[in-house]
Parts: sequence; C-alpha cells; structure tokens
Amino acid sequence: MSNIFDRTTASRRYKSKPTDSSQHPLSGLWKPTHLQRLHYGPDSVKNNLLECLASPTSKAFIVTGSSLATKTNLIKSVEELLGSKHHAGTFSKIGQHAPIKQLDEATEKVLQDDNIDTIISIGGGSPIDSAKAISYRLNERQKGKFLHHIAIPTTLSAAECTLGAGYTGEDGKKTGVAHPALAPQVILYDSKFARETPAWLWMSTAMRAMDHAMELMYHPTATEMPCRWMAMFAAGELFRNLPKYKEDPKDEDVITRLQLAAFASLGFLALNVKGGLGLSHQLGYALGSPYQIPHGITSCLTLGHVVKLKAESSAEDAVQIARMAPFIGLQVAGDSKRDGAAVGDAILDLVKKLDLKTTLTEKGVGKDQTHTIVNLATRQESGPVYDKVKELVEKLY
Repeated sequence: MSNIFDRTTASRRYKSKPTDSSQHPLSGLWKPTHLQRLHYGPDSVKNNLLECLASPTSKAFIVTGSSLATKTNLIKSVEELLGSKHHAGTFSKIGQHAPIKQLDEATEKVLQDDNIDTIISIGGGSPIDSAKAISYRLNERQKGKFLHHIAIPTTLSAAECTLGAGYTGEDGKKTGVAHPALAPQVILYDSKFARETPAWLWMSTAMRAMDHAMELMYHPTATEMPCRWMAMFAAGELFRNLPKYKEDPKDEDVITRLQLAAFASLGFLALNVKGGLGLSHQLGYALGSPYQIPHGITSCLTLGHVVKLKAESSAEDAVQIARMAPFIGLQVAGDSKRDGAAVGDAILDLVKKLDLKTTLTEKGVGKDQTHTIVNLATRQESGPVYDKVKELVEKLY
C-alpha cells in the first residue's frame, strides 16, 4: 500500500536538503540545543540548583501548578534553597494545557521585576511550556532578554527537551511559539521530586515519552545518530521499567531510569526536526486541550493504533518502526510490515498492563465529535488521509 501520510502532519511536507537529517541512515546533520547541564539522581535539586543559576547574583522566578504548591513541600523547599537572595517570586496557578489567561498573568508578574534573569519550571509539560512562553514574551517586550531556564520535571512528558512551547488559546485550541533560545539551559531530574507524582500520571506521561520515541523513527528530519539510536534505547527502557514502576512506584532507581528514558526519547531531537512529530501527536493535540484530556492519556489512546497504521500504509515507515522490535523484547519475523504491526500491538498491550487503557466514551467525548477531531488532526475535510484517520479515531470509542 502506498504511503498516504505525510510524515510530519497530513497537511505539511518538508523537503530535506542534502545536509539535513533524513531517513537515510548515513547522511545527516545534528544541531544540538544550548543545554548546559543535566543533573540526575536523588537530591539533584538540593545538591545542584544554586550552581545552575545564571549568575551568583541571579533572581529566579518559579512557575508551577497548584497541586505541587499546595499538596507537597517541593515548591517550598526550592524557595528555601533560593533564599531571599535569589527568590524573586512564585506563580503556582498554571493549569492543564497551559491556559493563556494564566500565562498572561504570570508574564505580567515577571515584567514587574527587571532583576529577574532566571525562570525555574517545576512540574509537567504545562509549567515547563509556560516558562518557555514567558521567556518568549519577555524577549518580545524587552529585546535580548530571554530568561535562563532551569527545568525540574515531575512527569515524563519531556517538554524540557524542546525549544517549543504549547499553550491553550482563548478558543480552547492548542497553539504555541518556538525559538532556539527557549530550550532550557539546565535540567534537573530528581527522583525525590518524582516520588510525589501520582502513579497514573507518571505512567501515562511515560507513554507520551514512548510516543516521542516511536514517531521520531519515521520522521523525515530526525537524525539517525543520535536521535533514532536514542529513541530505540528509550523505548526499550520504558518497556522494561514501567512494569517495575507499577509494582513499586517509590523505587528511586527505577524512577531515575525512566527519567533518563524520557530524556532519550526527545532530548536528542535538538534543532533538527521540522514540523510536528507525527500523526499520534497531531491526534493528541486534537484531543487534548479541546476535550481536557491529559496528553499522556491521549498517547495511551492513539499511539499503538497510529504505529500499526503507519506500518500498514508505508513500506519505508514500516522498516523504521520494525527496528524497534528487538529493543522492546519482540521476536523479529523479518517482515517489516508484520514486525511494525507487532510493535503497535505491543504498545497497546503495555497500556493495558499499566491499567491505562481507556476510551473516548469514558473521557466524555461523543461520537458526534469524530469529524472535528479528524479535521483538527489532518487539516482536511475529506480524502484518503481523512478516511484512514477517521477509521482510526472510531476505534478509540
């Protein structure tokens, strides 16, 4: 069957130059971000935060969500580490999918203090993306003033790995900004912070990391090395360690392995990838903010089905997906289409084992929304791509 899908989104095409990365394994260019430090392990924040500030006199503004601020001592501990010398303020009202109203409010608070040169995001994708968006807006208002960004992730969504920031507009749809200067300078993976994350949220965002790894395999502008190599490693680590985490959510060695797997799933994307990651991500955006479904859950819903569809629809994509098989513990049959489909089935099976399987019906999304979802994901009203994606979405009910 011919490939009916564009490998970034169904409505965009990117033609690579000879020096760009591509699906050809021995031709490419990898352009890393300005990431300066990645600390990982227990007490990474306590041991390293102060030396990660932009300067010895830095003033830092914390961006986080209300749950972390009110239900844990994590935010207070960071404020105490910073002390009056470095702590310029905290905004703890960032909600799911980063609503623009909260983003506007946080930006205004940062603008009130010219001494702020560092922003510290604590939490999942919404606080991390909000910190990036605040930095972007600050630079627009005061040219040349991107903030030094320290990310302390408490989920596995890997938003800390990218230069883009997604947030929800007043119309309820996801939009965003991107700039090389928005990639965090510092990432602190602290297992003690992650222990406070609800197990369902941790595991579902791990499936978001799986989504990154899988979709980078068939993205036309991802590099073979290190991007795809690390994506295969990431998927293997996620498959091995998620069942261990489910058995013992407090095992800090397993937590750290999963944090590093999340970084491997997207941290080597760097500045190369043009356009969206792929169909599963596009469906995630169509289902996420419009219907208030967390992105980890959207990946649980869509990824296995998308991988199977990709393997069926394109021989080239099937070859790339099939490379994942031995890394996630599958016996290789030697038939790319068959092996690629097996990878999709393995993802669906893992979602079940983690007790994360759900449906759009359970999430309160009516079947009358099918056209809206497919249209948002494909930017099409009809045609072969639309029909295939519609068939996929109907399986999610």
